[in-house]
Amino acid sequence: MENRVKKLFGIDFPIIQAGMIWCSGWELASAVSNSGALGLIGSGSMYPDILREQIKKCKKATNKPFGVNVPLLYPDIEKQINIILEEGVKIVFTSAGNPKTWTQILKQNKVTVVHVVSNTKFAMKSQEAGVDAIVAEGFEAGGHNGREETTTLCLIPQVKQAVSIPLIAAGGIGTGRGMLAAMALGADGVQIGSRFVVTEESSAHIHFKNAIINANEGDTQLTLKQLTPVRLMKNKFFNRILGAELKGASVDELKELLGRARAKKGMFEGDLDEGELEIGQVSALLKEIKPAAKVIEEIMNEYKQAKATLCANEI
Repeated sequence: MENRVKKLFGIDFPIIQAGMIWCSGWELASAVSNSGALGLIGSGSMYPDILREQIKKCKKATNKPFGVNVPLLYPDIEKQINIILEEGVKIVFTSAGNPKTWTQILKQNKVTVVHVVSNTKFAMKSQEAGVDAIVAEGFEAGGHNGREETTTLCLIPQVKQAVSIPLIAAGGIGTGRGMLAAMALGADGVQIGSRFVVTEESSAHIHFKNAIINANEGDTQLTLKQLTPVRLMKNKFFNRILGAELKGASVDELKELLGRARAKKGMFEGDLDEGELEIGQVSALLKEIKPAAKVIEEIMNEYKQAKATLCANEI
């Protein structure tokens, strides 16, 4: 039976590269798409004119399908959507907002729409809104996360029971074995973020990439739960946030401490002390910076080997 994610996007492998702020420009998206998976431009850190430039460059760099990830709470969301439609992008992943707002407009323009959720309730609402597929992202994921703190192992089977459209698993997946586990739980494909951050084509700063490949178990933690929960690598900034939360800081105090452009400072400019370093728990497994094509090749080879071993050892 044909894989539903491969069929939906017209790709060779059911792997989606997450659209991560400050890390997912046209270089990474096109490299992933050229390798047979689905590359996404992360628009959340881009002004509208920058997004247009990134899309144009990606179209020149690949003739394979690629998409754009759009956080729906972005201030200039209408401008971003219009640019996406004007440039003829045919795949959009939405997140951080109500999918009802833009799904039908996108679909009227023949755009395939996928929405990212962290619980079953919003998975069902997304299906009702008419999206073509869902990304269910577990607690292990880097960046903004669900308040429920449901792990991928628990989330995927629950969402699988609740919806009938294609399901893409995310959160803690960075290997072929992880991909096989997600598929066994009911996913039709996987979305991978952290492992693509440490690729040669990622726009993340080299200092951030090196910090990731030197990370150990327990070096990330979910924080800022009073605002929007986000998984960060522990550093001086993280420790100040943690200290403020332990002292009972208000939402306004936390917003002031967070300030502006903190994620850019850390992930794009490489300030490992004062920047916001968004990365997943799977970072502890990542030990080398590689080309995106090599990453996809390794994931698929490990997936096939693990599947064969599992079948050979069937109980």
